[in-house]
Amino acid sequence: MFKMFINAFKVKEIRRRLLFTFGCLVLVRLGSLIPAPGINNAAAKEWLTTTFQDSKGFIDMITGGSLTQMSIFALSITPYITSSIIMQLLTIAIPALGELQKDGESGRKKITKYSRYVTVLLALIESTAMAIGFKNSNPSPIQDGWLGVILVVVAFTAGSAFLMWLGENITEYGIGNGISIILLINIVSEFPQEFGVLFKNKVGSQTKLVYQILVAAFIVAIILVTLVLIVYLQDGERRIAVQYSKKMVGKKTVGGGSTYIPLKVNTAGVMPVIFAGSIYQFPVIISSFFGVSANREGKLWEKILYGCNMGSWFDFSNNLRYLKYTAFALFYIVMLVFFAYFYTSITFNPIEIAGNLKKNGGFVPGIRPGKPTIDFLTDVLNKIIFIGVIGLTIVAMIPIVCTGVFKTGNLGFGGTSLIIVVGVILETLKQLESMMLTRHYRGFLSE
Repeated sequence: MFKMFINAFKVKEIRRRLLFTFGCLVLVRLGSLIPAPGINNAAAKEWLTTTFQDSKGFIDMITGGSLTQMSIFALSITPYITSSIIMQLLTIAIPALGELQKDGESGRKKITKYSRYVTVLLALIESTAMAIGFKNSNPSPIQDGWLGVILVVVAFTAGSAFLMWLGENITEYGIGNGISIILLINIVSEFPQEFGVLFKNKVGSQTKLVYQILVAAFIVAIILVTLVLIVYLQDGERRIAVQYSKKMVGKKTVGGGSTYIPLKVNTAGVMPVIFAGSIYQFPVIISSFFGVSANREGKLWEKILYGCNMGSWFDFSNNLRYLKYTAFALFYIVMLVFFAYFYTSITFNPIEIAGNLKKNGGFVPGIRPGKPTIDFLTDVLNKIIFIGVIGLTIVAMIPIVCTGVFKTGNLGFGGTSLIIVVGVILETLKQLESMMLTRHYRGFLSE
């Protein structure tokens, strides 16, 4: 692997892209340490712990600890993720946006522009909710009254907008998808602390050495099994054979040959878990605007907020009294299934694929061109998505179940984080590999 990176740095264009990406990620981590003006960090941390409770670990994970630090990047790229969900839903609900999506590059640029506006609006709403929640709390983390509220709103909104701009530039001038890369570095930066807390709570609490070894082995085994499942899930694919017919051009016979259409088992990648996780945290953030916090013994809305915390699921304590909150896990699974099918329907169009095959003289052996091919591709795709989302659900739920049953504490480390990390790394390496192969180097993944 080290040799492959050496070869990559020998190519000027790839070296420039790698250094640009690295420089942007350094900016992301430095920005997460710059405190927002007008706020008391210690008081804000206490407010966050009370408001977000068990979901605080997950939010810290996707923000790279920026939220706890109350830095200018406290919102991270979560407004952009939510904006992407909204815009993709609107392309179905609003015909005009749907037509823009079909207009090729120009249409996608317009949708991207609208997504930026929605991102800034969402960042403004979330930062306002948090700032007013800070001001209304007792004691208040806001230091300068309403001036402090304005400073916090401006800092958080500007920080989120800057990260969005940085992510788009990484996509264009760096390596990989910029937003995913930023999310990756945020998650990875929290791993050492998360592992330390996990082993301290579960291994260090054991009085006998043999129990410490057994608990540590169990934790490592769960992580390794999850990683193996994720890798198989990300790399698995169904290959549909395609045959091209021969045709005469002048006196020469051209065409012929065979290839395949690769359909990934996890066709939607990491997007379903990102979308579902963001939606679960959005009500918690907005509720802070009204001074409502999660409380498993409180009013209906407070109970709903508590149910949005993944740490509240699979709680078998107190004579199963709190097991009712596990019902929220079912809604989470439903969202995973919905976004898996929805995102795939946007990125893979069987009608377009079948049309291109017919136009270029290609066909699936045993299937007639036209509508039969469309029906065949749709049927195979639906089955693949179903298998993929089952695997995705298993991987996402294993750590959540372990957290609820074994009480590992307020951790953000779990299946969702691992899916994002492994998925983004594999996709980035594949992109880097394709750049290397065009320059006659062996790729990373073939090593």
